[in-house]
Amino acid sequence: MRYITAAITATAACLVLALPAAAEKLSLGEISRYLNSFQTASGAFTQINDDGTISQGRILIKRPGRVRFEYQPPEDMLVVADGDTVGIIDGKSNDGPQGYPLNRTPLSIILARNVDLTRARMVTGHASDGKTTTVRAQDPEHPEYGSIELVFTAAPTELRQWVINDSGGSRTTVILGDLETGVRLGNDSFVIPGIGSSGPRDR
Repeated sequence: MRYITAAITATAACLVLALPAAAEKLSLGEISRYLNSFQTASGAFTQINDDGTISQGRILIKRPGRVRFEYQPPEDMLVVADGDTVGIIDGKSNDGPQGYPLNRTPLSIILARNVDLTRARMVTGHASDGKTTTVRAQDPEHPEYGSIELVFTAAPTELRQWVINDSGGSRTTVILGDLETGVRLGNDSFVIPGIGSSGPRDR
């Protein structure tokens, strides 16, 4: 289950961000506008799992509702969200592909068609350390689904990492490399092998 919440980028010790000396806290409206400013993106990621292990790979994002995590060896893993379902394909498992509802994962918050962090009871934390702004968000109707902590830098606004706190109590960190936005991504990249694709719903 830890991969569903990556469900989601060099070792973590080598990932040192070049941050400005100081930056004002980004507003929720500004962060929402940034997330809504692009439909597609791709880049490298490092994932720090709940047990402390580290995975690396490439992420593809196509909003609304689609994301693909391609893990590098020695991992034999693929995680794909097709708009409704998150599929986990573990080459080391004999159980076959596993599917879970996307809307029951905190990652669905930033994959929504229209991200609005100003919604009542969505944001439960909003702070700045002078270099980054961190927002903790949850589904206001279903806080039991878990939460996501988003970390941004400013000037220009960029998403640098997220932390998924899932309903089972696991914590997974995804550290992003530089995201290239506006890339051309076909829908075939977001078909879940062995499960198929039902396409994204409006959120």
